[in-house]
Amino acid sequence: MDYASIERELYIDASPEVVFEVVSRPEHIRDWWSAETDVEPSPGSSGTLVWRDEATGREDTVPITVVHSDPPRVFSFRWAYAERGLEDALLVTFELTPSGTGTRLHLTETGFREQGWDAAVLEAQYNDHAQGWDFYVPRIATRAAHLVASR
Repeated sequence: MDYASIERELYIDASPEVVFEVVSRPEHIRDWWSAETDVEPSPGSSGTLVWRDEATGREDTVPITVVHSDPPRVFSFRWAYAERGLEDALLVTFELTPSGTGTRLHLTETGFREQGWDAAVLEAQYNDHAQGWDFYVPRIATRAAHLVASR
């Protein structure tokens, strides 16, 4: 395995405008990714993602910077770059394409090899992120459904 990128694709029964809002707005990111954030969906906006373990009180905080925001088609950000800098950070891109009455979401995460990790760490980090996206991407659809129902 080359550990170059992770890709996930999902059909969501909501318009691209709704899905874009879900993947890019702090109040929705909190619900599907379980992370508090203050980042705004505009290029260059920086902030943090904070995951809290209620049982232990542990917090994991990582930086995030929006790279591209083209509503309702593309939203991308770099994250987890504290040690290596923004240019070498992991890049997550959400591409949204109208499909029937809904949206085809295509997620890509790249930059694993650029982290300079040894082979064991690279494999572990890649697998952790792949499993994470397997869990979180379907939650985007759930959040979009709730948003559509509330309007």
